[in-house]
Amino acid sequence: MSYRRSCLRLMTAFCLAGSALPGATFAADPVESPDKFPSRPINITVTFPPGGGTDILARLIGNYLGETMGHAAVVENKPGASGNLGAKFVAERAPDGYSLLMVNSSFAINPAVFSQMPFDPKKDFAPIINVAFVPSVLVVPANSPYKTLAELVAAARPDKNEVSYGSCGNGTPQHLAGELLNIQAGTHITHVPFGGCGPALNSVLGAQIPMAIITASSANAQIKAGKLRALAVTSPQRSPFLPDIPTVAEQGYPGYELNQWHGLLAPAGTAPAVQQKLFEGINKVMQKPEVKEKLAALGYTQAADGPAAFKKIINEDIDKFSKLAKQMGLKVD
Repeated sequence: MSYRRSCLRLMTAFCLAGSALPGATFAADPVESPDKFPSRPINITVTFPPGGGTDILARLIGNYLGETMGHAAVVENKPGASGNLGAKFVAERAPDGYSLLMVNSSFAINPAVFSQMPFDPKKDFAPIINVAFVPSVLVVPANSPYKTLAELVAAARPDKNEVSYGSCGNGTPQHLAGELLNIQAGTHITHVPFGGCGPALNSVLGAQIPMAIITASSANAQIKAGKLRALAVTSPQRSPFLPDIPTVAEQGYPGYELNQWHGLLAPAGTAPAVQQKLFEGINKVMQKPEVKEKLAALGYTQAADGPAAFKKIINEDIDKFSKLAKQMGLKVD
């Protein structure tokens, strides 16, 4: 738990206990009861820039929260340090349910690849809901000389080659996906980190980089429009969203898998009753037919893991990615 929030709680407890300086009186701010939550808009912080899959999903949820919880959400982007900047911001907010963090699997990868973390990912947050999974996709410009993953791998095997890949940032699932390919395929593809999937998408569209590994939700429109060529998806099975695109695993690399989850967290200490209200309200959004349709169009596989189940997913992934990063010798700072 952050020092700032610990201090705020101690001060609140001091006031509620009736302690005061001589000659002074204090009126403690009323604490909102869970049955009245929410009584004002909820803030959702996205840890990446606008335009990427995580941002798209947060705004989709935020637009419908007014219907299911009585108050719409205000979405703001706080990119930086592979999501650590925005996560630290929310970790230090009051645990009242009004500050949520929209994250993806990067949240579980960061502890493995950053030597120092500005928060404890297992202790400083209360997981609320895992809403969806989405694969990443290896894409090249439409006029790329690489028509298949095999052709790209052949070009990238020599120690000195011109093949590089853009990712959504250091320590993101897409970064890990590229390094996994390097290990399994024996390639030497240079990593070029961007500040989100949106910027990486723009760079591969402009042929400024020969390949990008980005979320399928970010790349879908450009793949469908013929502006990008998809070589492979990173999920264990083909995506129903891109059924004609083979997985990396089925192209000669069995066991290759990296599927990205997306979910919402609240600061640790958020009342269980508030956590449950948030879960129920957000899950109602995800069950709306029009939302399901949009999710499918964006390439998401829907999930509905509640607080306890989502916490288990996050903690197991933190441990899994820690072991994987050590095997890869991967550090980003």
